[in-house]
Amino acid sequence: MKKHQAIASLLLRLALAAGFLSAVASRLSLWGSRSSGWKNFLTYTAEVNSFAPKSVIPSLAFTSTVLETLIAITLLVGYKTKLAALGATVLTLFFALAMSVSFGVKEPLDYSVFAVCAGAFLLTTMPCYRWSIDEKLSKINRNKI
Repeated sequence: MKKHQAIASLLLRLALAAGFLSAVASRLSLWGSRSSGWKNFLTYTAEVNSFAPKSVIPSLAFTSTVLETLIAITLLVGYKTKLAALGATVLTLFFALAMSVSFGVKEPLDYSVFAVCAGAFLLTTMPCYRWSIDEKLSKINRNKI
């Protein structure tokens, strides 16, 4: 892998992970007074998914929070990176589509959701992931052969 591509891949992994973790931290009130909190997140989830029945909103909010947390951690440490990046791609594409249906295309553009989705998809195309658990496991498996 080219030197700059390895660095770009690492930075993209870290940026995606940080974005997901920051969002989760906000809804769990870990950012203090700068947090949105769970109640506000439920309200926003209902607004973004205006087409969904109100009864599924808590499940959508919980599921997205769990997925964002898992994806962020796996990207951060570089474990199953290709799968985590694919998960990030699909999840952010769903976010972008739901936002577009509920608010119009301006909102996901303003929040760079399409750019995050594209960046996550780009990460799936990397041939390997330097400075990751995946890289360490790959070296161990090569040495066994």
